[in-house]
Formats: sequence, structure tokens, C-alpha cells
Amino acid sequence: MDTIDVSNLNRQFLFRLQDVGKSKSVVAAERVMERVEGVQVKAHFGRIEEKPSEFYQAFHVIVLGLDSVEARSWINSLLCSFLEYDDEGNLELSTVKPMVDGGTEGFKGHTRVILPGITPCFNCTLWLFPPQTTFPLCTLAETPRSPVHCIEYAHLIQWGNERPGDVFDADNPEHMKWIHEKAMERANVYGIEGVTYTLAQGVVKNIVPAIASTNAIVAASCTLEVLKIVTLCSTGMNNYMMYVGSNGVYTHTVEYERDPECIVCSMGVPLHCSKDATLQQVMESLLALPSLKGKLSAPSISYGSQNLYMRGPLEEFTRPNLSKTMVELVGSKGGILAVNDKKLAGVLRVRLSYRDPKDPVPMSDL
Repeated sequence: MDTIDVSNLNRQFLFRLQDVGKSKSVVAAERVMERVEGVQVKAHFGRIEEKPSEFYQAFHVIVLGLDSVEARSWINSLLCSFLEYDDEGNLELSTVKPMVDGGTEGFKGHTRVILPGITPCFNCTLWLFPPQTTFPLCTLAETPRSPVHCIEYAHLIQWGNERPGDVFDADNPEHMKWIHEKAMERANVYGIEGVTYTLAQGVVKNIVPAIASTNAIVAASCTLEVLKIVTLCSTGMNNYMMYVGSNGVYTHTVEYERDPECIVCSMGVPLHCSKDATLQQVMESLLALPSLKGKLSAPSISYGSQNLYMRGPLEEFTRPNLSKTMVELVGSKGGILAVNDKKLAGVLRVRLSYRDPKDPVPMSDL
């Protein structure tokens, strides 16, 4: 749901001053169609979560230009949920939806090609993204030492104290002006210089200055990889390219490895249980798995076309299954369970197998 800001005008050629405040996607689509004769671009203005899965399944390739780890993770989980496997555990290649991701941060940038189920997915390499910088509240409240401390104090503390019930909107000019003025007042009290409106925007919205050349290089790299995928004209990237332009021009391509136990792109999260375990016990065990901590709240479970336990209107009809054993429900060989939850972007696969009675019981199993 991005709209055009004045700061966007210096690093691209699609937006004009009169476009400030308008939808980025709508204006970009109009400009592209004006410049390239015969091309048709359909713009969508809204949140990515609002589109049904069928919308994304209709594309041959998904190209990401997102600005947050959370948004990338959501799309990644959705595309991985499309994966299907045959009875022998082999990936059905027709269900793989290629994804090309690009991102920039100042003079640094990256391009990566993700083939869900084949190459590392976004979740496999979350460690590539450094944690966000945070400040202790005691520092903000008692000993501010920088312009950023003053801005964060106005944003995180003063806003809630002085404007309770008023939801802060970083895209609202009046809200940002208030934050800037309060930060200036606090900076003056502590003799801190450097608080500007632009800095306040950057801190509150976590904006990193964009460099036009970096954007152009990464965009060109993404475009080339998409061309390779759809035409097979050349071997594609395998699978991550890093660009650094702070000291000369440097690029490096790395082949990262896929995590075979990834909870997002693997064949399924392994779960072992005894043959007399009930569906209720399996659900409790799922919620207790360390790898799924915080990712499930009220799961629904199905097996193939059979709804084992569903929330909402079907809860009453599937409730009797909770007391049935998994052998009764899915058979004596186990199988792949499909788990849905409001916290998940797509379907989570769980690979259920039965434990030998002679084996010791792991803490996470039944």
C-alpha cells in the first residue's frame, strides 16, 4: 500500500512531483505503459495478504521488491505452501513457483533466485538479515545521547503519553511533524544537535537512504534472472548475488545450501508419535515443538481431502476426531498432514510417523 513520497523522486524515473501522495503501483503502471508501446500492466493497490492464493498461483514467476523481512517471509511461506509431493516423497516440479528477490540498502544490494523445495528459501537463510537496532527504554527516558534517542523517545514514549488512543501513522504528515517537534524540544534540553525532519522520518519508518545506481544495478540483475527463467536462454543464478558499491564496484555470487529441516520449504516438519496417540495429543505435541514456537495458535488439521479437525463452522462436525487415534484417521503408515493457522501465510506440512515402542521418547514427541 505504498504511496509516493518526495524522497522517492531522486532515485527513479517513473514518479513526478505531481504524483506525491498517489499509489506507487498505479503511477508506475501508467508510466511503463506510456513508455513501452503495447505493454499491459495491471496495478494493484493494497496489502499483499489481501490477495487470495489463487492470485499468486496464476503467475509464472514472482518478483519481489519488498521493504521488510516480514513481507518477504509471508510471500516465501505462501509459495512454499504450493509445493506438492508424490507418494514416494518426490517433489512435483509443476508446483514450484520461482521467486526472484532484490533489495538495496545504501551502496549495498542483493539479488537472489529461490526455487521453493529445490534451492534455499527465504526462511533457510534468515540469518543473512541482521537484527533491527533497538534501544533500552531507560536510555531513551533518562540518558539520551544522540538525535536518534530523542526521536525514538518522542515516538515510543511521548506519543502514547500525550496522545493516548490516537494511533500513530508514519505516513501522516501531521503525525511526523509532531514527532519532529517533540524530538527537537528534547534535543534542546539535553544539548543534542542533528534532529531534522528527514532524520525523524528515517528513524520512525526505518528508512535507509537509497542510491539510484544501486537500485539500477539490482533491478537489472533481477530482470536478467527473470528473463533466464522464462526463456531458458542461459543458466540462472545459483543462488545469491551480493553487490557492494561503497568502494568501487564489487559483486560476489554465493551458492547457499538449503536447510533440509526448514519448517517452510521442506517436505514436512517431522513429528513422531505412538500408534495409540490421539489427534488431540498430536495437536498438543505440534504446539510444543520448539521449531514451531510462536508460529501456531489455533491450528486446523487435514489429511489429503479429509478434514481431521477444523476451526470455525466445521469445528462441531470434526470435534469427535480429537479422541480418535492417528492410526484410525490416517492409517498405519503415517503420512503428510496439512496444518492451517491464522499465524501462517500458507499451509504447513507435517510429516507424521509412528515411533517404535522400544525407542526412547524424545521430549518433543508423544
